[in-house]
Amino acid sequence: MLILKSSFIIAIVAVAMIGVMVPITFAVTQLTINSLEIYEDADYTRYRVTGDAPASTEITFQTTKPDGSPGNYPGGVDTGKPAYIVDNKISSANNLVYGTWTLKVCAPEYDVCVQESFTINEPVTLPDDGATLTKEESHILAEGGSEEGGGCLIATATYGSEMAPQVQQLRELRDNQLLQTESGTAFMTTFNDIYYSFSPAIADMEREHPYFKEAVKLAITPMVSSLSLMENANSESEVLEIGLSVIALNLGMYLGVPAVVIVGIKRRIF
Repeated sequence: MLILKSSFIIAIVAVAMIGVMVPITFAVTQLTINSLEIYEDADYTRYRVTGDAPASTEITFQTTKPDGSPGNYPGGVDTGKPAYIVDNKISSANNLVYGTWTLKVCAPEYDVCVQESFTINEPVTLPDDGATLTKEESHILAEGGSEEGGGCLIATATYGSEMAPQVQQLRELRDNQLLQTESGTAFMTTFNDIYYSFSPAIADMEREHPYFKEAVKLAITPMVSSLSLMENANSESEVLEIGLSVIALNLGMYLGVPAVVIVGIKRRIF
């Protein structure tokens, strides 16, 4: 009888342990692509991809060309935490193949892969003034649109390149801080809905009017500098606290200071 009771207790403990371990296993082996960005540097077309991944394992990256052949720049990275951020080459500018590519991200240890398609369009010549769109401007970043992981259009036009330090700062803030928390992700979703409704027009105006570009640079540089405070936000609560502080700081700079100046001028005049 004692043996039966002991066996029964052991069976209950084993079932409980299995019930706990199974969801943990699924959580650990999760692999996702959260954002995919395609951009140009001087000599190469590149991708920047972020996502969730098992901790302490190898993640591999492989692109596939439109004709089905493998890309020339496979890559890999070891994860220290359950996430990854990778910047890698797609193709040199001289040998770029236009069409729909695929990026495949795998965790070989867990035998799991995810993939996403993106399209690189050939530059086109506009019929009205003969202007040619650059490869960067004619990209479709990912199927169904990639606003969440899309480029910083105004900052890129303002500072002249996707590789400018200010643009890199904004991209890293988005990927390393905001998209790593629920509140930050929710903020980015709302922000993108608003931002991409007007930013293409602003960026076009900057390219067409150098003086307007300089005015935008003067206007946004203090804000970009203040966002460096967010680099210290590493948790949900810190993103909320520091984020609200940065918003308050910018409201003070862009609304409070001008209001004080205007009131002061009015008092002197009247």
